[in-house]
Amino acid sequence: MTTKPRILHCLRAPVGGLFRHVVDLARAQAAAGYEVGLIADALTGGEGAAAKLTELAPVLALGVTLVSMPRTLGFADFAALRATQKLARSLNVDILHGHGAKGGAYARLAARKLKASGRKVRVLYTPHGGSLHFELGSAQGMLFLGMERKLARMTDGIIFESDYSRRVYAAKVGAPPCPVRVIPNGLLPADFSDHQPAPDASDVLFIGELRQLKGVDVLLRALAMTTTPRPPTAVIVGAGPDEAAFKALAKRLGLAARVHFAGAMPAASAFPLGRLLAVPSRAESFPYIVLEGAAAGLPMLMSNVGGIPEITAGTFTELLQPGDADALSRRLSAFLADPAPMLENAADLKRRVAGRFTVARMAADIADFYEEVGSARAAAA
Repeated sequence: MTTKPRILHCLRAPVGGLFRHVVDLARAQAAAGYEVGLIADALTGGEGAAAKLTELAPVLALGVTLVSMPRTLGFADFAALRATQKLARSLNVDILHGHGAKGGAYARLAARKLKASGRKVRVLYTPHGGSLHFELGSAQGMLFLGMERKLARMTDGIIFESDYSRRVYAAKVGAPPCPVRVIPNGLLPADFSDHQPAPDASDVLFIGELRQLKGVDVLLRALAMTTTPRPPTAVIVGAGPDEAAFKALAKRLGLAARVHFAGAMPAASAFPLGRLLAVPSRAESFPYIVLEGAAAGLPMLMSNVGGIPEITAGTFTELLQPGDADALSRRLSAFLADPAPMLENAADLKRRVAGRFTVARMAADIADFYEEVGSARAAAA
């Protein structure tokens, strides 16, 4: 009987969709009999992340390890890299799976050292957007995409959560010199529910990191434009670097009485706060909030960016051009006047997501890809 590989997942920030992906995947792998561990940043995520990691640790045979992992490039990265390499060596892992730009870099550089010392370790990488959001011509793009090109040569396999990410990687980084697989994110059975707005729910709900990339400013401008049949209300759920700027914009637009910034909370807790979910992003990879909103049966107004069209494909869901506050306002007005068509579309999208995007399928496909990468390495050797 073939022994299951020992797996170490490496990520930086235990927040957002990337963190959820790793937690769901690690749990599913542990349930399937794999020995799994996780290493992440000790200073990010707050009480919410700490609680999830405390709950996860007993499930993972290789445990949860937290070390300092800086957000920006600097000398502290060397300490984080050494910690990753030392942990992977001490746990005698067979697979190092890096997630996001920093996690992917630590995993691949650590694996290179381990391989040089004779360890037979496979290194996998899932970008989750990360460096791929940078533009080729920008200074940051030249730096981070250049690093991705160098790291690609150290990679045994790449998993993209959307075909969009695969295409962007090929365009910005180049054709991967290793096996690749598109494996979408998935949901758990508990994620599926019937959306029940609270009696005092706002018309519009936003959930996500408060930064320009997520288009909160676009939503605020759309709300200011929408005055009929009555001025709509909104709840903004989340935290982030541009929170103060968005609050100031809401005040300048005269929305202070109509828009409430509620802070960060789990999506399931936030869903009852609104009747419609807005995802006005300027860029996305394969957003969990769209999957979660669909699973809850929430009507949604979404930008046509990233992997969102791959989620809505085969349904009657109409997507918006990113940055178009006028179009968002018109669609919001139509919903307020008659919500029935969007409620029907939401039910249709929920059925699509339930049949396609599950954690069980995601974990099984990733396990299959691990084997494919192992076979490719054996054949090359």
